[in-house]
Amino acid sequence: MTRERFHEMTEQGPLLLDGATGSYLKTKGMPAAGVCTEQWAYEHPETVADMQKAYADAGSDIIYAPTFGANRVSLGNLRLQDRTEEWNRVLVARTRQNVGDRVLVAGDLSTTGQAMEPYGTMSYDTLLDVYREQIQALFEAGADLLVAETLLSADEAMVICDAAREICDLPLLVSFTCEGDGSLYLGGSVYDAAAAMEAMGADAVGVNCSVGPDQLGAVIAGLHETVSIPVMAKPNAGMPVITETGEAVYSMNAEEFARHLERLYQCGATILGGCCGTTPEYIREIKTRLQKVSAV
Repeated sequence: MTRERFHEMTEQGPLLLDGATGSYLKTKGMPAAGVCTEQWAYEHPETVADMQKAYADAGSDIIYAPTFGANRVSLGNLRLQDRTEEWNRVLVARTRQNVGDRVLVAGDLSTTGQAMEPYGTMSYDTLLDVYREQIQALFEAGADLLVAETLLSADEAMVICDAAREICDLPLLVSFTCEGDGSLYLGGSVYDAAAAMEAMGADAVGVNCSVGPDQLGAVIAGLHETVSIPVMAKPNAGMPVITETGEAVYSMNAEEFARHLERLYQCGATILGGCCGTTPEYIREIKTRLQKVSAV
């Protein structure tokens, strides 16, 4: 997909992302701990197919391939780094098979979890190579666009932007995780980071995961005032409560979540979806509300 076509789509009305992957797969048998999500997705293609088809049927315009942590550093923590290229290629190709051409397929990237110099040991050059490798595989596998999500700092987002523009010209959506006041977890604000992403050529910017949607109105409004590119909102289904067995139970049902997402749309978010704790039911509720509001 060209960047020009993506921007035409964003001008035609709100775009709906999918919902959670990790928390959803846990309800379908993936262990809550001690497992690599990407490996589990690779080894359970039918379960992933059911999930992705359900999100597409619920109204998602963009489905994320389950490649969130499929970078060499994150996989290396589990001694799986040699599967990096294969898993990115296969998981994108399978996603395309699952949803066809009725929705866009996003190659999903995220943080390595390692802070960059001088705050940590990760160098710019090393991180650039890490993201080059993953983006090359996602691009060659046929992803329509790239989504870098749950990022902790502007520094790693800038490296992703550099790597993406070296490899391809696919639309690039950049999403941070932040506090309710817009503070990023590794320092700085989401507003400054968003402005930097726009200057570097990102095609949309926003927040995901983070806190519940009821706490993000001011953040989304601030982002809408800060940048001229589309703003994303993909929050959790409220704040989780951890049970005695280690299960995360999220506080918002689908109807309440969709009501808050409608508010975020009114605050300026035009690309919306759900993160941890959401399911196809949540996406269906958002779709219904956005159809009514955007038609007014």
